[in-house]
Amino acid sequence: MLKTFLPSYRFVRTDETIIHRVHHDPLPLCGRSIRVLNWNIAKNNGDNAWLSDFAKILERYTPNLIFLQEVRLCAEAKYLSELTEMGWSFAPNFIDTYHNSYAGVLTAARASSLTRKAVITEHYEPVTQTPKVSLVVEYPLPNTDRTLLTVNSHLINFVELTKFKAQLHELECAISAHSGAVIFSGDFNTWNRSRWVMLAAMARRLGLTRAKFPPEDAQNIKRFLLSPPLDHIFYRGFSQNFVGAKVLNHVVSSDHKPMIVEFLG
Repeated sequence: MLKTFLPSYRFVRTDETIIHRVHHDPLPLCGRSIRVLNWNIAKNNGDNAWLSDFAKILERYTPNLIFLQEVRLCAEAKYLSELTEMGWSFAPNFIDTYHNSYAGVLTAARASSLTRKAVITEHYEPVTQTPKVSLVVEYPLPNTDRTLLTVNSHLINFVELTKFKAQLHELECAISAHSGAVIFSGDFNTWNRSRWVMLAAMARRLGLTRAKFPPEDAQNIKRFLLSPPLDHIFYRGFSQNFVGAKVLNHVVSSDHKPMIVEFLG
């Protein structure tokens, strides 16, 4: 009987920091409002259930910006058929040598980006011995010389607080260098009060506001027991009057729920 063995080093660092795909027919970000989807998809983007959920979300909500965490990308094809209608940038934090696939964070939009930068942690998570990655992408805003800085983050887990703080410091440096509008979104792994307090203090220093959801929606954001939520969307430079903010609790293809926020310009 044949046995399948995993490689000795299944998860390895990759030399590629960003994989970028330009949409053939880019459109500017909407001037009146910007609709955002944030979702940790738990590496399920190869599953039919997730593909069906994602297609329905795109059709129903037509987000201008998409922030996904824990995305799988085939290391050979480097192609995502579900995002053929958008351009995207993908920042991997490791390669799974068993499945020959990258894992990382992905930011997508119909708009063309100006700059892209991956921010990779100095420290590694235990067991997998891999870093965490954030993706900083800058977009032009229509009819203005201002730009929008987007930061799609997955914060480090299963490590002492000093290593969590170190990643936040790197991201704070990246955001503080930008004077305009900001959307800072992702899975922040704020599963205890100390982590949440540290993140909230950073947001205050940067002048960022956390997007608030109706109570019936907020209770469905991923958390552990009575912990603070893990997933957040922070922003700066937009009206605090949302067109809409909701959590799609009916979606079960990931253990995190998709979050939708529409910002007024």
